[in-house]
Amino acid sequence: MKQRTGLILVVIVAALIAGALGGAWLVHQGVLFSTPAPVAATTPSMPMPAAPPVTPSAPAEIIITLPADSLERMHLGFAQVTEDAVRTEVRVPGTVQPNGYREVRVTSLVGGIATQVSAALGQTVKRGQTLVQLFSRELAEAQTEFIANQAQLEVEHKKLLRSQELLALGAASREEFEGIEATHQTHTAHVEEARQKLLLLGLNAAQIEQVRAGQQVSSDIAIPAPIDGVITVRNINPGQVVTTAQEIFTVTDLSSVWIEGGLLEDDFASVRIGSRVTITTPAYAGRTYRGTVDYIDPRVDPQTRTAKVRVITTNTDLALRLGMYMDMLFTQSGAKASIVPPQAIQMIGASRVVYSPVDGEPGRFLQRSVEGVHPGERVVTQGSFLLRAEALRQHPQ
Repeated sequence: MKQRTGLILVVIVAALIAGALGGAWLVHQGVLFSTPAPVAATTPSMPMPAAPPVTPSAPAEIIITLPADSLERMHLGFAQVTEDAVRTEVRVPGTVQPNGYREVRVTSLVGGIATQVSAALGQTVKRGQTLVQLFSRELAEAQTEFIANQAQLEVEHKKLLRSQELLALGAASREEFEGIEATHQTHTAHVEEARQKLLLLGLNAAQIEQVRAGQQVSSDIAIPAPIDGVITVRNINPGQVVTTAQEIFTVTDLSSVWIEGGLLEDDFASVRIGSRVTITTPAYAGRTYRGTVDYIDPRVDPQTRTAKVRVITTNTDLALRLGMYMDMLFTQSGAKASIVPPQAIQMIGASRVVYSPVDGEPGRFLQRSVEGVHPGERVVTQGSFLLRAEALRQHPQ
């Protein structure tokens, strides 16, 4: 009872002294800690000199010593510093766009009138499938020209054969034979020219042979799908007049799509052509797509300070629709570095420090900069803040 009374008197006396000195004192586990006295506010009539700037620096290594009973009460936890490659992550929002290399705009090589449209918007089509039937006067005229030239060539060919026979019998001169031969070559060229025109108008070799053999002119032409895909644009209806080179359909192969987004300038060093990307979308929770960066725009948008980045990914089940929002995660592994548990790091001013037990000396800990630790070393995790407080008490700055 006398010891307790004496301790109370000591605390009271210390408090009275602190009050006289303008400071405050706190009691923690029987130890007195001082706190600075409040500073009176200055007035314009009494200017205070500006303090010189302080440059933060890493604190020097110090030793903290704890008695056995204090060490037991702290219940400190420890962890080992590991080593791993530093991985940077960059997230970029993006949208689904068609793969421009797998998108074909269907045009008509001949003018005409649509008599039948067989493909609807959003329909899946196969290569060679008829999309639209056209009635074309231009095509009919080209077939007529081909048939006429073919008939004239047959006449000239018969003349050439008779001339060869007469020349052999001496009944025709060499000059007459050469004239007939030149005319035959001219008509041969006309037939080939008419044939090439039919090819340019969309007829294939088999169809042209049918025209030549049947001597029949057809005004109808079918425009087929150029690739397997989905009709993403349709600009034609039955009865509509179609002109040469007019875009009437767009067929897109959606089994492969592009994800496009804006890459910030600060992230240029972390993303490059060929980088692997993890892609997710709010539309399909828990589903992950994989992709590869195949293009980064060399230009930077002056307004957003971003460059367009394009990722190619597979879409075999066509679940990804054009315009959908996506989230792209770019990861890059760098050089190996020491990995310190976050619980072990404490701040002393502007510096980060950790506390390591001194081997063979229970109760002694070394305060050191976090940058100086190495893989395999032990650091205090649980209770590291208590060591920080003890370090400030034993080594006041």
